[in-house]
This record gives sequence, structure tokens and C-alpha cells, in this order.
Amino acid sequence: MMDFSLGQILGLLLRTLPFLLLRLAVYLGITLAYVVATGGGAGIGYLFGKVAADPGAGSAWGAFIGFGVISGVLSWAREYLLYLVKAGHIAVLAELLQGKEIPGGRGQIEHASAVVKERFVESSVLFGVDQLIKGILRVFNRTMLMIANFLPIPGLDGLVKFANTVINTSLTYVDEVILAHAIRTGSTNAWASARDAVVLYAQNYKTMLKNAAWLTFVIWALTLVIFLLVIGPVALIASFFPGLAGFWTFALAIVTAICLKAALVDPLAMAALMQVFFKVTEGQTPDPQWSAKLEGMSDKFKELKDKAGLTPPQTVPGTPAAAPPPPPAL
Repeated sequence: MMDFSLGQILGLLLRTLPFLLLRLAVYLGITLAYVVATGGGAGIGYLFGKVAADPGAGSAWGAFIGFGVISGVLSWAREYLLYLVKAGHIAVLAELLQGKEIPGGRGQIEHASAVVKERFVESSVLFGVDQLIKGILRVFNRTMLMIANFLPIPGLDGLVKFANTVINTSLTYVDEVILAHAIRTGSTNAWASARDAVVLYAQNYKTMLKNAAWLTFVIWALTLVIFLLVIGPVALIASFFPGLAGFWTFALAIVTAICLKAALVDPLAMAALMQVFFKVTEGQTPDPQWSAKLEGMSDKFKELKDKAGLTPPQTVPGTPAAAPPPPPAL
């Protein structure tokens, strides 16, 4: 049984329609960039290959170079995409889950941008926090699943590896939920709020992992459906570029499906896990025992604590401090 309300989540997402449209525009732009760079590279390669009497090889190399160049450029730009688009969407969803009112239209995006700048100051801070969170969660989840390796059940190793793959995929959504904690608490120390949220996640990891794993299956099933829907149109567009048939049509269809997933499907998982996290951590405070365990597991958590400074753990405004559940033995 999942711990979120799908109906409420869909309603919240509709209220953030300006951000859904912004995400769609950004990721469709990324898709177009891939098509143009790969197709343009194939066309240029085709011309050079024709001179060398091997246009097929020229097209293949041109497409490969174009695909690689645009991948490098977009990898460099991901810090700013996170800061301008994803973090803003996290901000308005966090406020809606707290029952706050948010502006509509362009005002919603401007409001979210102001909130993000207040919490994270600049994109490098947000990107740094996000990378530390991912590293900590990866080590923590792997450690918590390692106990299964000691159980004398035939074939369990394969199951554990599969579980790790699913869990690592779900980190995309979990780290965004932890970033939302800074919005929820109103903290201006992004490192401290991330530290507290990671500890709260550890205290409730079974509930969070259960929901994250289930959502991962749903999200990738929807992505497969999107891929099947877009492969035809992508093949039609690719036919206008010499040398893009076959493998490159398939590759561009995958890129298109992943971009549409990021634009329209990922927000569903993000909002659902935010709802779960806010619900299960209501009234809890970070447990020092779990903080010590995390510090023993991950150097990145030590780094996060150092960056957080001496800021004490925070509770959610308006909620009573309640003792967290006792941590299970590792």
C-alpha cells in the first residue's frame, strides 16, 4: 500500500501548470538540440564522406560527433537547469503541500525563483548540496541493503543487485525531496537543512524506499509507453537527414522519451515522495544516533555537516517536537 494520494498529487501538479509548461518547453528544446546536432553532424559527415567515396561512414561519424558535442554542452548546463527549473518546481510544490497559496501564470515562476534564491543564494550552492545528497543516499541505501547478502537464500545476490539498481534510480526523486525540506522549514542555511533532512530520511528509510521503488517502476513503465508513441514521429523527422536511419533513429527516440519523462512524468514521482516525506517526518526531529551512523557510513555526510557549521537541527515550524522512532541496528 502506498503512502500518498494520487488524486491529490495530480491536483497539485495542475496547480503548477506554469512549471509543467516551462519544463516541457525546456526539455523539448533539449530534444530539438539533439535532433539538430545529430542530424546536422550526419549531414556534414555525409558531404565529407562523399568526397572520400564513403558517405555512409561519414554520416555515422558525423552523427556520433554531433551527439557527443551536444551531450557535453547539456551536461555542463545541467547545474543551471536544476537551479532555474527543477528547484523552482520543488519550491511551489512544497508550499502547496503546506497549504499555502501561490501565484498563477508567470508570477508563479517569478515567486519560485525568489524563494530558491533566498534559500540557496546561487546555483553552485544548490548543485553542491544536490551532489552531496546523492552521494550520501547512495552509500546509505547500499549499506542498509547489504544485510541481505548474509542471508542463506539461494539466488538472493541477483535480487539484491536488482534492488540496488531500482533504489539508485529512485535517488533522482529522493534527493529532490530532501531539497524541498529547506523550503518547508524556511531555512536560509541550505547545508544545515539538507543535513537535517538526510537524517530524517534515514529515520524513515523503509517507508521512503518502499514508495520510491514502487514509483520507479511506474515511471519507467510510463516512459516505455512514451517511447512507443514517439518513435514513429522521430523516425519521420530523421528521414530528412541523411544517415540517421536505424540506430540513430532509435537513439533519438530514447532521448525524446527521456526528455518527455523529465518534463511531465518525473514531477509526479517528485510530488508523491514529497507528500510521503512531509507526512512521515511530521513532528520529528533529527536523531543524533542516526546522524552518528550516517557519519560512520559516508564521508560526504561528514562534509555536509562541516558545511552546515554549528547550526542546530531544525523542526518544522508549527509542529511539536516528537521523539523519532528508534533506529534499527545495522
